[in-house]
Amino acid sequence: MLGLHAPGRNLAVFPDDTFLVSYPKSGNTWARFLIANLIHPGEKIDFSNVNRIIPGPEVTRNRALMRTPRPRIIKSHQYFDPRYPRVIYIVRDPRDVVVSQYHFQRKRHVVADQFPLAEYVARFLTGKTSFYGSWGEHVASWLATRHGRPGFLLLRYEDMVEDTARELSKIASFLGVVATAETIAQAVERSSADRMRTLEKSQAQLFTSTKNTRLDIPFVRAAKAGGWREALPEELALQLETAWGNLIQWLGYEPVPANASKMVEDQHAGLFVGPRP
Repeated sequence: MLGLHAPGRNLAVFPDDTFLVSYPKSGNTWARFLIANLIHPGEKIDFSNVNRIIPGPEVTRNRALMRTPRPRIIKSHQYFDPRYPRVIYIVRDPRDVVVSQYHFQRKRHVVADQFPLAEYVARFLTGKTSFYGSWGEHVASWLATRHGRPGFLLLRYEDMVEDTARELSKIASFLGVVATAETIAQAVERSSADRMRTLEKSQAQLFTSTKNTRLDIPFVRAAKAGGWREALPEELALQLETAWGNLIQWLGYEPVPANASKMVEDQHAGLFVGPRP
């Protein structure tokens, strides 16, 4: 009643809102830094104020959300919500997402260091590691309803890593922000992984995702694409591909090599359900 609660899915939506949406651990915080540095080039953006500039209904009190100057840019991890008028949707390879989420939940004391990665992947597949369902359900809920329609911009985390300036220019165009190459370059530099790691070391207690968490596990980890190839056993990667192969392939992500896939399937006949991509 007093507006002191975080509204979550009950957020009041305005017609000029733009939502920055992703499944957790897909680059949303990085994107918020990029956008905040783009639209506020004269302000120092860090972990102490990024939630104010681009708030989120899961962590920001309703009173603060209602006072945010319009047009608002709002961060969200929600699955499809038909009320969202304009959406920037960031997607990331689920094989990297599960590794990132596993370490993030270790950082937050949600899972123990010795918790089996295989068991975590099984929970990830069924949507039990997130309040927002499974990766496949979340991504499909947005792509099936909004892809190709006005007011929807799809970005891949991997493309953002490959050419951050190019992808930020797409965001600027979508938002109607006139930005020079110099402005884009400055926002990219101010939002680099190295700078965010430096800020995290001194501001961990000022950011909701890092407050009262383990300091020996960074919030900004490798910040790269394809790390799953070293961190995720092929058998576990194949379980993800079996569940969401068509979606993974449609998004342009490379599958585990066919010979490795065949070898694991031969060893574990009957373990996997559904067609391989």
